[in-house]
Amino acid sequence: MALVLAMDVSSSVDAQEDALQRRGLAQALVAPRVQAAIFASDDPVALAAFEWSGRFQQALLQDWVIIDTPATLTAVADRIGTSTRRYENHPTALGYALGYANTLMLRAPDCTQQKIDVSGDGLNNDGFSPRDAFGAFDFGDITVNGLIINVPETAATREGPDDLLGYYASEVIRGPAAFVEVADGFDDFASAMERKLIRELGVLMLGQSQ
Repeated sequence: MALVLAMDVSSSVDAQEDALQRRGLAQALVAPRVQAAIFASDDPVALAAFEWSGRFQQALLQDWVIIDTPATLTAVADRIGTSTRRYENHPTALGYALGYANTLMLRAPDCTQQKIDVSGDGLNNDGFSPRDAFGAFDFGDITVNGLIINVPETAATREGPDDLLGYYASEVIRGPAAFVEVADGFDDFASAMERKLIRELGVLMLGQSQ
């Protein structure tokens, strides 16, 4: 599997929330159940990760790497967890993030499955829409899954959880069995990412609901 992880660092994400995302993604990658899922098959997982915000604000956190050993996975998690934010105070350009992920996938290692995982806490408000991105770029058999971060509806720049969930379900995810995972705030990001990775990797864990 080739998996692209795309993390939202738009202006609605403050410094503390950004740190929670980076550490949360790192923790999820090395969580025991995720490691078990990654190494359950003899076929390795190829991974790339980037942060995104405005139309032209995307930055690689991890270029393509084949996760062939636990040591490699730990090194990737450490790199992401200790990375620093490249861009601040930019809007939410989800369509451009999907376009960037698509071009990143073009140079992925040859894999039988290709998945893009987009996390975010708001609707597209800059540049072309996710639907336009799907029309402009060849997504072929690429599956796009989402992870939304629910935040208080009182925040003036953010949408209510129901609106965001519906938006991701109708506009962002794509492909057979595509889904949206929900994080109950940034403090829950690590747990939500762990659940999402296990589901994406297609491994049925004992007691896990479908």
